[in-house]
Amino acid sequence: MNLDPIPTDQLTFRLPQKFDNVEDERRHRQERLVAALRLFGRFGFEEGVAGHITARDPEHSDYFWVNPFGMSFKHIRVSDLILVNHEGQVVHGKYHVNQAAFAIHSMVHQARPDAVAAAHSHSVYGKALSSLGTQLEPLTQDACAFYEDHGLFDDYTGVVLETEEGRRIATALGSHKAVILRNHGLLTVGDSVDAAAWWFITMERSCQAQLLAKAAGPTVSIEHDQAKLTHGQIGNDLVGWINFQPLYDQIVRSETDMFD
Repeated sequence: MNLDPIPTDQLTFRLPQKFDNVEDERRHRQERLVAALRLFGRFGFEEGVAGHITARDPEHSDYFWVNPFGMSFKHIRVSDLILVNHEGQVVHGKYHVNQAAFAIHSMVHQARPDAVAAAHSHSVYGKALSSLGTQLEPLTQDACAFYEDHGLFDDYTGVVLETEEGRRIATALGSHKAVILRNHGLLTVGDSVDAAAWWFITMERSCQAQLLAKAAGPTVSIEHDQAKLTHGQIGNDLVGWINFQPLYDQIVRSETDMFD
């Protein structure tokens, strides 16, 4: 066996794909969207018909792909996805759109042209932390991904069905990767489906860690300079994309019907 060091340029390291045509990029986004939805189902992020992940269409940038209203995250396939235009009308697919999904996501995508995808669900720990009307603290390394990089929508006016409410949520999100919706839950965005989904997953876990730590006793926060440094190391969308890849591999191997 040869034990000489292998040059790093001969080692495999995955990076986001680049596409020569919109058809291939569209299919890629659809597959990643379905994988993210299946993972949300696996992690228990469902709450009845609530929750949605959207992916901007690469050709018609003011349209987005989204899970159908009333279908379990655990069952969604590529063929089930619907394409919704800027007026909330389904232009591709055979199912209804969740009006809350349109009201929120249409305004988020409009306000954030850099955001390819957005994720929102009523996950348990996100809901719990949102009821405190507070933000994530830099208590752990993972939480530092959101340090000074998430907003708080400090209001609640019922189920979001109007685009004006979605516009207010987009304003609270601002240029950040995430926003906590008081008494409601979490919303994350990213420059890929992978990044947006990862930010939601790790934000939910960071909410869980903060709630557990606060319940156990006095906490020790990471100091500002170190929290900022750590954010710079782990808080960009490429890192979010990279962190999503092992989860994507798991779901693809275990659920072979996703891309039907």
